[in-house]
Amino acid sequence: MVQLAALLLIFAGLAGAAGVGLAAAGAHGNDMASLTSPAYFLLMHATAAAAIVALASRAAHPGAFLLTAFVLLVGVTLFSGDIAVRTLWQVKLFPMAAPAGGMIMIGGWLLLALAGVWELIAQRSA
Repeated sequence: MVQLAALLLIFAGLAGAAGVGLAAAGAHGNDMASLTSPAYFLLMHATAAAAIVALASRAAHPGAFLLTAFVLLVGVTLFSGDIAVRTLWQVKLFPMAAPAGGMIMIGGWLLLALAGVWELIAQRSA
């Protein structure tokens, strides 16, 4: 479980770094303004994933929180990656990659809500 948490933190750090890079490219590059949206999504979800991983160590069911962080990071990678690749190289990752990533992110946030409910139930049972 500790190794998974460390891997998720590495992934979150890379996503955050990519977000900063895309934000800079979007702010300074010609015709690159469409990179700012994926940059913000990367920064927001990287921060959320890192916080969720930190919370997992204190949770009654840490696996639920680690799964949530993983799902958020997969979703934001697909969503932001597809938009960035389309902007930079005019190709798509694969058909519907960005919408799939968006749906996966929504699922990740719903998983976080469920993990919170599970924590409440575990605390009441203790």
